[in-house]
Amino acid sequence: MTATAGDGSTDRGPDGAVQRLWDEVVGQPEATSALRMAATDPVHAYLLVGPEGSGKRSAALAFAAEVIAAGSAGQSADEVAARIADGTHPSVRVVEREGPRINAATAREVVRSASMAPPSGHLQVFVLDEFHLVDDAAPIMLKAIEEPSASTMFVVLAEEVTEPLVTIASRCVQIRFNPVPLDALEQRLRSEGVEPGVAAQAAVGAEGSLRRARLLAGDPELVQRRGLWRDAPARLDGTGATVCVLADELLDSLDGVLEPLRGVHGDEVADFDATVELTGESSRGARKVMEDRHKRELRRLRVGELRSGASALLAGYRDDAVSGTADAVESFSSAAEAVARFEEALQWNANEQLALRALLVSLPRRG
Repeated sequence: MTATAGDGSTDRGPDGAVQRLWDEVVGQPEATSALRMAATDPVHAYLLVGPEGSGKRSAALAFAAEVIAAGSAGQSADEVAARIADGTHPSVRVVEREGPRINAATAREVVRSASMAPPSGHLQVFVLDEFHLVDDAAPIMLKAIEEPSASTMFVVLAEEVTEPLVTIASRCVQIRFNPVPLDALEQRLRSEGVEPGVAAQAAVGAEGSLRRARLLAGDPELVQRRGLWRDAPARLDGTGATVCVLADELLDSLDGVLEPLRGVHGDEVADFDATVELTGESSRGARKVMEDRHKRELRRLRVGELRSGASALLAGYRDDAVSGTADAVESFSSAAEAVARFEEALQWNANEQLALRALLVSLPRRG
């Protein structure tokens, strides 16, 4: 499938809307280069694989902007990119799951929509988000992704190539996204006005996610919370009462990091309500999709912060082990095993309080 430009230009000026979309993709030079080259002569389907926060979604939107703009006579790339950025371009559709998995109803709707002519222009792009959660709906979409019409392109986003996704992945051009490097995160935060010390702490706690790094940088309790986790093992005294108190303190400390995201969600709800009031059209389905996404994002951030806190806790043992004493090395090994069990429990949606108590009970005392 080839998209041709009316004037051969994609308007990539440094101050343009297209460039601003690409600027949201941090620390992914190889993936960015591959997509920008592909935009001149795109194929029917791409699979962007990498962890949450690595820039896949931003890259997909920037890529769609270049491809759509190349075939939009009379409309500049910046105009196209601006509409894609605010979610109003009719020919770029971001498909998000409803509930814990991408269900059959969503898959069938995508197949139906993909078979129709683009709402505007000569090409439509479907961005399929979190497609590693497709499960049983994958076969429904296989044919549509494998052989779409000449006017349809798919950009599939996944954190990993799961078993149900293997066949679809083989029909796509795969582009790998890695966790955003620590120095790239810190540099971006500092360029956005974040104080250097906070930027460094936020970058460490972000685990390779730009979105998470920005949320952490907006949390005034970040440094204090890192210290609370790191120093927790020194407060252990072998009693269950202390473990319970510590677990509650660590869980309560998460509220600070959730507040910035709740603020973002509040703005989205306000914008949604304003649009409904302006147009007079209310969609319960659209509101539920938004609310479900908010719940997933809060849960993901909360779990990410628990994992990050456990990493800060383990860093203390690692620093002790550098001393080279046999006891310190053994304590680090035991703590690492306990943290691994804790992270595995979080992956399976275990009760946070019980999982954290189990972690603390298993830790050697420090200090």
